[in-house]
Order: sequence, then structure tokens, then C-alpha cells
Amino acid sequence: MAVVVAAIGAVTFQASADEVSGLQAKAVGPQTEAVGQQAEAVGPEAEAAGPPAVGPGARRIGVPRIPSSIRPPAGSRLVGAYIVTTGTQTYTCTGGVFTGASAPEARLVGTAGWIHHTVGPKWQSERDKSLITATKTAESPREGTIPELLLTVNSHSGKGILSNVSYISRLYTSGGVAPAGSCTDGATKAVPYKALYAFWAAKRK
Repeated sequence: MAVVVAAIGAVTFQASADEVSGLQAKAVGPQTEAVGQQAEAVGPEAEAAGPPAVGPGARRIGVPRIPSSIRPPAGSRLVGAYIVTTGTQTYTCTGGVFTGASAPEARLVGTAGWIHHTVGPKWQSERDKSLITATKTAESPREGTIPELLLTVNSHSGKGILSNVSYISRLYTSGGVAPAGSCTDGATKAVPYKALYAFWAAKRK
């Protein structure tokens, strides 16, 4: 079974791909018991215990240190963290190979319950139906898996837990890589993946 390793400061957390889903009940790092206010005080340069879980089905998820190349702007505030419980990246065969942009389909659980992530890319709260779309701003490659990303939100719909989100970090990725080898044009292949998504509000003015 593939092994996922995430370096968190001087601490290394190691788990199998199946065990990554177990993060829904714990923080990713040594700050599990940290007070909720830390989410406001800590920036993307350091690990964060994550905001307190709010409401039914919510989980408190920690956020690992973010590579400098994909950090949100200075002063951004962590407002939510979620992990993929079930998810795929779907590729379409073009020119005899699976290539190009993938289409995500995933359910995330975290700070305020459940979020549906789908092609767009879009993220929608299952609790209050607030919805955001975003565009990739930067990426940081990870060997053997899809890259970590910084995305900038470009649209909001509805009011709720995603209303003030300006940036999204896709972190701690596992799987989701396009299949190798030849294929028949037009064929699709859904590849399982795991990731942690951190949602950030812009710096208060």
C-alpha cells in the first residue's frame, strides 16, 4: 500500500493512504489541543490546529506548514479546514493518452460539516449551500501525486460558511495522478485521491 508522508516542521506524520481519512478526527500535527483562537493568530508560514468544529458532523482539522511558493497573501486568516473522505480526479483520453485538466468529484468533512467539491472547480457547503469557484494561482509539486495548490476565489453564491473565503489551499495530496499508458480517445478514468483543503479569508482592512 502506498505510504503518504507529510513533513510538519520538525515532526513527520506518516500514514497509509487509507489512514489519511482518519485525520477527520484529529489535527495534522502536534497542536491538536491548541486553543481555537490560534487559527486567527497563526499565518500560513506555520502549522495551525485549525478553527474549532462547529455544528453537527463537523471535525477539527489541523493544517500543516505550507510551502512558500503557494502560501496565501500575508495576513490571510484560516477560516476552515477539510479533508477528502471520498474523492476522484477524472481524466479524459486525448490523442491516445490520459492528459489535460482533471475533473474533481469529492466530499470533504471538517470545520463546519460537509462540503461537495466538483468540476469548475466548485466547493459548496452541504449545510447552508454557500458556493465558491476558484482559479489556480500557483502549485507546488509532490512526487507521485497531484501537486499542492493555491487557488484564488473568483465567485461567491449564497450566504454562509464560504461567503468570506478568498483563497483555498490544496495540501497533503495523495493519489489522483493521470493513468499511464495508451487509451482510446474519449475514454475517461476516475482516479481516487486524498487531500486537505484550507480555506482563507483575506486580510482585514
